[in-house]
Amino acid sequence: MSTSLPTARQLGATGPAVFPLALGGMGMSGMYGTADENESIATIHSALDHGINLLDTGDFYGMGHNEMLIGRALKDRREKALISVKFGGLRAPDGSWNGTDARPVAVKNFLAYTLTRLGVEHIDIYRPARLDPKVPVEETVGAIAEMIKAGYVRYVGLSEMGAEAVRRAAAVHPISDLQIEYSLVSRAPEKQIFPALQQLGVAITAYGVLSRGLLSGSIPAARNDFRAHLPRFTGDNRARNERLVQSLRDIPTKKGVTASQLAIAWVLAKGETIIPLIGARTRAQLTESLGALKVQLSPEDLAAIEAAVPAEQVAGTRYEARQMAMLDSEK
Repeated sequence: MSTSLPTARQLGATGPAVFPLALGGMGMSGMYGTADENESIATIHSALDHGINLLDTGDFYGMGHNEMLIGRALKDRREKALISVKFGGLRAPDGSWNGTDARPVAVKNFLAYTLTRLGVEHIDIYRPARLDPKVPVEETVGAIAEMIKAGYVRYVGLSEMGAEAVRRAAAVHPISDLQIEYSLVSRAPEKQIFPALQQLGVAITAYGVLSRGLLSGSIPAARNDFRAHLPRFTGDNRARNERLVQSLRDIPTKKGVTASQLAIAWVLAKGETIIPLIGARTRAQLTESLGALKVQLSPEDLAAIEAAVPAEQVAGTRYEARQMAMLDSEK
């Protein structure tokens, strides 16, 4: 257990203070293949013991499995954690995806089930997983605001939305953070989205900081690992990206630092309003990720890393075409 915690980061102008790293639960519920539940809970407990206080989940991760898992992990330590929940993703029994539902009535319905699965009285940050093209974002945020007044939610978050949608949402209620993929090889948000967030006082919870394991050399092996269907992990793209990522491992200036730690440290260094979401499924992975907090990168280091791994040279999009079309952040 850490004896001295690193400086906290603010989850937006109106949100709570959080540890510089957050723990994402998606990988603990089947998205990357089978995970050990006992090890998952031990990893959550270890994260809390090290000071990590923001846990992120989605009510559609494992069709509710991840919420129930986190509920078990927090049964006797709820006060140590801020729970961030994404909602709106529609699933079928076979695991397929059927779009998004962010209607106000659906917001309240999803929340009711989430509270029960987690076994808590309130959710700290509640956010639609995607912009619902059929529902004005103002209506979705307005429904969450109602749930804040009723005591069931503390803060409004957003996920994968573009600058204009964030501005519209913020006009209805203060937004704590935007959750979005951001890494050395996924840097599109820097152009328009990040400047808008800075103006609005909205923080960033960055997921995919290792590009789903691409930057750490992880290879999809399990039959049910959804990465096996992502463009960056398939065909010629995989071989091209492996050659690109090797450049990150070859950077000689940080001996004793793993490629994963370097990639996380890069995200941490890109701004004090950015909180990387690490997807550790085991205590060993968690320990490695925490090591990134000790890596200090100078402006020269950042330039060298970015030159070694140019984002424009990565092969393939971060999702397949149908899912890319659903991302307001990519429009």
